[in-house]
Amino acid sequence: MKMAGTMKKAGNRNQAFHAGSIRAPVRLDSWVLIPALMLLSIGIVMVGSASIAIAEAQGASSYHYLFRHLIFISAGVLLALSLRVIPMAFLERISRPMLALSVLLLLIVLMPGIGHTVNGSTRWIRLGFVNFQVVEAVKLMVIIYLAGYLARKAEFVQSRFFDTLKPLIFAGLLSAILLLQPDMGSAAVITAIVAGMVWLAGAAWRHILVLGLLTLPAFGFAAMEPYRLKRIVSFMNPWADPYGGGFQLVQALIAVGRGELFGVGIGASIQKLFYLPEAHTDFIFAVLAEEFGLAGVIAVLLLFLLLVTRIMVIGIMAHRSGSPFAGFVSYGIGLWLGLQALVSIGVNLGALPTKGLTLPLISSGGSSMLMTLIALGIVLRIKYELDRDNVVYLKKKKISEGTVA
Repeated sequence: MKMAGTMKKAGNRNQAFHAGSIRAPVRLDSWVLIPALMLLSIGIVMVGSASIAIAEAQGASSYHYLFRHLIFISAGVLLALSLRVIPMAFLERISRPMLALSVLLLLIVLMPGIGHTVNGSTRWIRLGFVNFQVVEAVKLMVIIYLAGYLARKAEFVQSRFFDTLKPLIFAGLLSAILLLQPDMGSAAVITAIVAGMVWLAGAAWRHILVLGLLTLPAFGFAAMEPYRLKRIVSFMNPWADPYGGGFQLVQALIAVGRGELFGVGIGASIQKLFYLPEAHTDFIFAVLAEEFGLAGVIAVLLLFLLLVTRIMVIGIMAHRSGSPFAGFVSYGIGLWLGLQALVSIGVNLGALPTKGLTLPLISSGGSSMLMTLIALGIVLRIKYELDRDNVVYLKKKKISEGTVA
């Protein structure tokens, strides 16, 4: 009853705004915008620094990957800003089809002639002159679908085991398809996002514990694949095979160690010169640690902490204003960026087994950059609607009090 009353009040405020009786100022949330722009700036510098050698070795311009990175950032910013005109109510209406669409997109990648294979993994669809990694879009679709589900079923998720189980079944289906590509890293991230959103919806601890125990054997079985098992073994002791299975991690740790407190300086990294594979994508954080040292590492961690915390706070604000769908979307995006950054940084620092995940807003990767910026655009839209409704409510209240007086 209390939630219904709050939602009714929010609906009345929206109705007053759309009637055109009161205009609210348009503004961007600086607590989201500033850390995001700073991370983008760091990423531009690091992609430019880490990609020169590989671009020249491929016979391209020294700044080929940097120019490509800037193009995707520009496209992502334009798409993010365009989302300001799309209300969250529209995303909520289209949330249900996201379930089938996300499964369909992942299956299309596996179809001969459509999916594009790179380094033994079929994760991309060729779109003209670029390859798009479908799972990046699927991550956002999963969040939108699950936000709609939890907004409709929040009370049942808190009390009924089956309603808690259904989102995990969906995540399990997506994970099974991703393991066929194979992409265990994205499968783990999506499962963690779904579990985190269900937990934030108030699911009972005993239900989450049971589902967690059911999930572990599945991922354990997937990890028994020979090449994955080799990664885990080399992760435990990379120095036992420094020129084989442990090569990437050893080179990353050397880069981190060379950075010391303040780094060797921008552009002065040695490990990016063909010692460290994927220096401008998966292992860009190791190059950053080498060139900027511990100070740079701490700065990036703090920026991610600030950004993710603000996104989660916006989710709390949306719930309190009677907009559960917007709140869950914000939670999901915060979990997505936070978990993926945590895994990527953990891999670079040798705290987690090697996974092919980019560092959001920093790594070179067109698909990841586009979808991350679109997700941030949705967060800015949520905050805009909250500010707009609050201004409308306060002005109506002031007008009403003035009339009474």
